[in-house]
Amino acid sequence: MSKKEKTLKRVKTPSRRKFFKAAAATGAAAAATIAMPNVAFGAPKTLKMQAAWPSGANIFFEMAGDYAKMVGDMSGGELKIDLQPVGAVVKTSEIGQAVSSGVLDMGHWVTAYWYGKNPAASLFGTGPSYGMSSQEVMGWMEYGGGRKLYNETLSKVGFDYVGFFHMPMPAQPFGWFKKNVTKVSDVKGMKYRTVGLATNVLTAMGMVVRQLPGGEIQPAMKTGLIEAAEFNNPTSDSQFGMQDVSKHYHLGSFHQSQEMFEIPVNKKTFNGLSPQHQAILKNAAYAANTDNYFKALVRYSADLSKLMNQHKVNVYQTSDEILAQQLKGWDKVIGDFVKKDAFFKKIVDSQKAYAKRVMKYLLMNQPNYRLAYENEFGALAKVKI
Repeated sequence: MSKKEKTLKRVKTPSRRKFFKAAAATGAAAAATIAMPNVAFGAPKTLKMQAAWPSGANIFFEMAGDYAKMVGDMSGGELKIDLQPVGAVVKTSEIGQAVSSGVLDMGHWVTAYWYGKNPAASLFGTGPSYGMSSQEVMGWMEYGGGRKLYNETLSKVGFDYVGFFHMPMPAQPFGWFKKNVTKVSDVKGMKYRTVGLATNVLTAMGMVVRQLPGGEIQPAMKTGLIEAAEFNNPTSDSQFGMQDVSKHYHLGSFHQSQEMFEIPVNKKTFNGLSPQHQAILKNAAYAANTDNYFKALVRYSADLSKLMNQHKVNVYQTSDEILAQQLKGWDKVIGDFVKKDAFFKKIVDSQKAYAKRVMKYLLMNQPNYRLAYENEFGALAKVKI
């Protein structure tokens, strides 16, 4: 081999060391490309949401904030929710229309707040139980045909939004009274606050029902405008200061035994988002669903303990006599609506079919958890927490 040929060979043939060095660099670059998420570096998209709850010490506003934070975290900051308290832009009763028209991008409330537009709204959270808790009603929404019927209801009232749900609320207490009530005769003629279809049910029981916003409940009891009231749970109730106007708190009721939050999103806004951001709004609701429920159990039980021990509130389970009369009230109210409203009947029939099948399994499969509790801690009514 000539000197010239040897020189050419050295130039054209890379050394093993250079080859592996180049390959390593190429591989590292490729790995970095794979590991790096596909991030859009544009300005974050901000959606304005108004809640039906005041800011500050309010667990419902806090839960709305939990959802907003999850959306921000899941999107890596690309999608943000500007959460505003009740009244910041519109009144509570105007949230649905404000979201539909685009004045707000999103809202955070419950369907019972638009019950006045169509009584069917109450069936998506504050309707009859048929043995279901809020967990099963949410199951009906997603897997039992409820969502299609919900969308039809939105169309009927003229709401132009996409709705998500979260936080399957524990059954709401019968509420706060001036005395321990155990008989139906104890509550007949009593001036009482609630909302949604529950107004019809308790009216059928002989109560005089008034629908008041949450912030007006405690002052109304203080002045005698009402004699008894419910809102939602031990935490919210104590934040309203109900323990200062009553020392008799009745837990467990069928008037509103399965409610959850509704998150309306303006349809045009939602359709303008990327599929990824649409999925985040939906799946963040599922995530908040679990997180909020876990938080509620801890906070509600802790605040019930404070009500009993620090504020000397007497806590009772609502009597079977009153519960049975509530169910009769539901039968009458639902029967009346079904006779005059075919669409209302369509929703009720769907719920009944779902409850009949699903609750047959659940009620037969679930052991009596109270037996296990009392086996460990003693009679429920006597346990101190």
